[in-house]
Amino acid sequence: MQKQGVNQDIVGGFLLAVAALIAILIANSPLSGFYDQLLSTKLNLTIDPAGTDAVYGLSKPLVLWINDGLMAVFFFTVGMEIKREFVEGSLAGARRAAMPAIAALGGVVLPALIYWAVARNDAAALAGWAIPTATDIAFVVAVCALLGNAVPPALKAFLLALAIIDDLVAIVVIAVFYTAELSTLSLGLAGLGVAALVALNLLGVRSLALYILVGLYTWVCVLKSGVHATLAGVALGLAVPLERDATGRSLNEDCEHALKPWVAHGILPLFAFANAGVGLSGLSADIVLSAMPLGIALGLFIGKQLGVFGFALVAAKLRLAELPPGITPARLYGGAILTGIGFTMSLFIGTLAYDDPAPLAMVRLGVIAGSVLSVVTGTAVLLAVGRREREAVLA
Repeated sequence: MQKQGVNQDIVGGFLLAVAALIAILIANSPLSGFYDQLLSTKLNLTIDPAGTDAVYGLSKPLVLWINDGLMAVFFFTVGMEIKREFVEGSLAGARRAAMPAIAALGGVVLPALIYWAVARNDAAALAGWAIPTATDIAFVVAVCALLGNAVPPALKAFLLALAIIDDLVAIVVIAVFYTAELSTLSLGLAGLGVAALVALNLLGVRSLALYILVGLYTWVCVLKSGVHATLAGVALGLAVPLERDATGRSLNEDCEHALKPWVAHGILPLFAFANAGVGLSGLSADIVLSAMPLGIALGLFIGKQLGVFGFALVAAKLRLAELPPGITPARLYGGAILTGIGFTMSLFIGTLAYDDPAPLAMVRLGVIAGSVLSVVTGTAVLLAVGRREREAVLA
C-alpha cells in the first residue's frame, strides 16, 4: 500500500512537470493564440426557474473554472490532510507541531522580505510579495519519493508537515490580502453553510453526499462574496469526520484516498497547464532581472532555504522545539532547499495578485526559475549527503 502511494506521488509529480512543460512549449509556438483563446473561453452554468424571469448562474472563463473550481477540490483534500495531521499525525501535540510550524514561519517571512527588498521601488510589483512564500506540497512529495532512501521517513514527515502549515498560512494570506470587494450578504450566507458543516460533524453524520451538497452551496456563496472560493474547499475538508467506525474506516481517509489520484493526476497537472504557459520570445537580461521575476526567484530559492533552515536551527538551539530523530543539519538543509519549489501554490497566488497577462508572464518566469533551481540544488545536496553518510558507515 505504501509502495502504491509512493508510485502515485512520482506519477503525479511527473505529470505536473510535463503539463507545465507542454504549456511553455505551446505558449512559445504558433499555437500560442489557440492556448490563450482556449483558456479565455467562457463557460456558463445557469438556472432558469420555470415561470420566472430570473436567471441564476455563473459565467467564467475556463482558466477561472480551473483556478476557482477545480482548485477548491485540491484545497478540500488539503483540508482533510491538515485535520488528520493535527489530530493524529505528525502535527499531533504541541511539541510535534512546534518545529515544522516555526520552520514554516521562517519560510514565509524571509522570502517576503527578500521580495520586498528587490521590489520595494516598484509599486506594481509589491502586490506580489506573497508569491514566493508558498510551497508546492505535491511537487515536494514527488521529489522525496523519487529520491528514495536519500530522504529518510522522518525528513519526509517533517517536510509534509511544513508544507501543510505553509499552505494553511497561504490560505490566510489569500483571505486577508487578496480579497477585493466583499459582499456581506454572500459572506453571511457562506457563514451559514460553514455552520451547517460544523453541525453535520458534531451530529456524527457520515453521509458524504450531505457534506458535498452543503459544501457546494458554501462554495457558491464564498465565490459570490469576494473571498476566494478555494476557502470553501478547506472548510469542507476540515468538516469531514475523522472518527473511525467499528471496522476502523474513516470517512476522512476514504474520501481523501478516493480523490487523491484525481487531484494528483488530473487537477494539479491541468492547473499547471493553464497557468505555466509563459512566452519566452523577446526575453532580455533586463526583463529577467526586473523586480518581479528576480524577487520571486530569489525569494523561493534563497529565502525559503535560509528561512526554513535558519528558523529550525534557532528553535532547536533555544529548545523551543526539537528536530525529529534521523534529521541531521545537513539533511535538514537539503530538505529546506526543496521547500523553494513553489510552483502550483506560487502560480495560484500570482493569479490572485495580477489579472493582466504582462505581469502574469513575469510571475510565471520567476516561479519557474526559483522552483527549478530549488529542485536541482535540493536534489544534489540530499544525494551528496546520503552518499557521504553511506561512505562513513562503510569506512
